[in-house]
Amino acid sequence: MDQQKLRSLVFEKTGVRIDTDDPIFALVALNEAVLEEAVERHVALLEAATQKLALIADEIKTGQAQQLTQDQTPAFSAPREARLIALGVGMAILAALLVLAGQMLFFKPAPESMIEVPKLTPGQIAALKNGEKLSQAVQKLDQKSRAMIELEMQKK
Repeated sequence: MDQQKLRSLVFEKTGVRIDTDDPIFALVALNEAVLEEAVERHVALLEAATQKLALIADEIKTGQAQQLTQDQTPAFSAPREARLIALGVGMAILAALLVLAGQMLFFKPAPESMIEVPKLTPGQIAALKNGEKLSQAVQKLDQKSRAMIELEMQKK
């Protein structure tokens, strides 16, 4: 612990000047000792866990690891997984049917009386009448003339 470095750091951060004889340095020394002890404990725990993992890895590597027996089967067996999948599919289908039933109950199309049909403009009415007259006139023409008119109408 460098007291001069700590003094300058405190001054830079707070603007307060402290002397090297200040009791605050005793608190810093105490804090440092407690922190060092805590770090040593954690390092010891980490070393113990590392050694334990190394032993387990060696057992597995040399083939001395204990084999699973029939009574130690994993929690998820194939029949159980199949049941869970079937249950999930069933729930999905049920949810889809509920959505469709809800739409049928709550969605009602508007009555035809409420559907607004746009009114034809006078120009559109005149064009329809004119088209009907032309259609009747074309029917009275000879076959050759009708074929020529139909051919011209297909071009446009």
